[in-house]
Amino acid sequence: MDLFRNIIARKPCPSVTEGITTANFGKPDYALALKQHEAYISALEKCGVGITLLDANDDYPDSCFVEDVALCTKKCAIITRPGALSRRGEAALPDIKAAVEKFFANIEFIKEPGTIEAGDIMMVGDHFYIGLSNRTNEDGARQMMRCLEKYGMSGSLVPLNEVLHLKTGLSYLENNNLLVCGEFVTKPDFAEFNRIEVPIEEAYAANCIWVNGNVLMPAGYPKTQKAVERLGYTVIPVDTSEYKKIDGGLSCLSLRF
Repeated sequence: MDLFRNIIARKPCPSVTEGITTANFGKPDYALALKQHEAYISALEKCGVGITLLDANDDYPDSCFVEDVALCTKKCAIITRPGALSRRGEAALPDIKAAVEKFFANIEFIKEPGTIEAGDIMMVGDHFYIGLSNRTNEDGARQMMRCLEKYGMSGSLVPLNEVLHLKTGLSYLENNNLLVCGEFVTKPDFAEFNRIEVPIEEAYAANCIWVNGNVLMPAGYPKTQKAVERLGYTVIPVDTSEYKKIDGGLSCLSLRF
């Protein structure tokens, strides 16, 4: 497996309190969201990666969820076209382009009428599972697959029925270990993995991130934490309560490559 060496993240903006949400947990506390983001960045630094931290952008309440606007692979970066109308401009922000260009010579772009958010994409080696969701349409997914194939990688489509994004209910922890929850427990697409089922009452914990042998996971989900620790990983719990209120998880808050 390849280690991650770099992270791109964006500070949350004051308007994050107006982020898109399907949850019913109230509005985020901005001051607490800032503290939680700082703790998230600190946890990543402990994993040995370099951090590129972009300034907050109050024009886009959800812009701290930087994962959705680009897919960063070993061979190229692909700038997406978000499915949420209020987020579509995020992918064209100059600082995103500059940050990606700093690390990648090969950059591709998803074009209209395709839509895709990288929260719907899970990387397993050189293969990428792409969820078809309310944010990612088939045109966008197939454009993404063509981009990947151009650089010797591959992709496959996974229709979604229940979750916002593919990685809402899945996390690949390397070593063939896959956290699964809800509709993914029985999906045949993932039958070859060592599947660790996340209890439905801890469904939010299905979104974790593997970073160089460590697993960052949301704090407060003891059953899932014990299951991950039993696999031999060092678990770093991170409180993301304010991001949960606007449908965000750990993976959403960074680009990792």
